[in-house]
Amino acid sequence: GFMDYQVTRCVFNSTDPKDIEYILSYYYNKIEYARFSSSVGKYVGFTKHGVYNADRWNNDPAELNNRRAQKERYCVHNIGID
Repeated sequence: GFMDYQVTRCVFNSTDPKDIEYILSYYYNKIEYARFSSSVGKYVGFTKHGVYNADRWNNDPAELNNRRAQKERYCVHNIGID
């Protein structure tokens, strides 16, 4: 079978929100093919399939706004927990 999965993580350098990075990575068979990073502010593709998807997602303003807001919703919200 094939493995297709996503990994969401926050990189905490401090509790200051500007020092936190939200990362969403997409994998297929253990190879990362695309990633959204809040420090870059857009998707980046690492394979042909990933570049294709990153271009599609980067051209969708609603998708980018949603991902950019995840840093606040997902990472900053959990500072006290993590």
